[in-house]
Amino acid sequence: MAQFLPSPALQPYIKNFLIIDCEQGMVNRILPDTSIVIAFRLRGQVSWSDNGGATHSFPQTVISGIRDSSRLVDYAKETTNLLVIFKEGGAAAFFSAPLYELGSISVSLDHLIQRSKVCAIEEELAAADNNNQRILIVERFLLSELKITQSDALVSEAIQKIKRLKGDIKIKELVAGLPISRDPFEKRFRKITGTSPKHFAAIVRLKSLIENYTDAISFTEAAYSAGYYDQAHFIKDFRAFTGQTPHDFFKAPPLW
Repeated sequence: MAQFLPSPALQPYIKNFLIIDCEQGMVNRILPDTSIVIAFRLRGQVSWSDNGGATHSFPQTVISGIRDSSRLVDYAKETTNLLVIFKEGGAAAFFSAPLYELGSISVSLDHLIQRSKVCAIEEELAAADNNNQRILIVERFLLSELKITQSDALVSEAIQKIKRLKGDIKIKELVAGLPISRDPFEKRFRKITGTSPKHFAAIVRLKSLIENYTDAISFTEAAYSAGYYDQAHFIKDFRAFTGQTPHDFFKAPPLW
């Protein structure tokens, strides 16, 4: 897996680009995240299932919304994918449709962008000689689709507060410090991020717990430090989030 940082013009909107080469094939468990992702399949086949459910094939170019649960992604042999990982709220700068319409699904990018444009970039990527060229092609494409250059300061402030508190915040506490009532705030937040502030905070809380967990502490201690009041509630949320118990999950955590 190779990681590339975006050019300065795209840094306000994009965390990074990932190129995933799978010569031997593999299965990876992808956890819910606060980032919307575009994936360009450069070669091979990729399929997914929701924790052992029915298997579905990904389109060649797919955009994924913010999910409720984990997903098993099966990369066939000799598969290469280029992923665009947006910053929280960053994808809204490129699409006219409100991002909550994506929900927790993955759809072909031509649901949001003209099919002719999607076909054109797929052809350019197929003809590219190396990864640096591919990144430049994707960056040119994204810059040509950039529609909004100024972020929503109110939503950006809310995102940073949720992340700063590691998701351990109630929505009424979040709104209390903002010059807006709850309903219009939640509508703005969903339109820009693709999910509700409550769901966003829940993802941040569990991802923070997972990232900071060590064998030196018990699952109960980890749950209390993340703001859970009882272990049963924590186990329920953890299983919904990862598809596994904490014990099974930490035996073999996701590759990325």
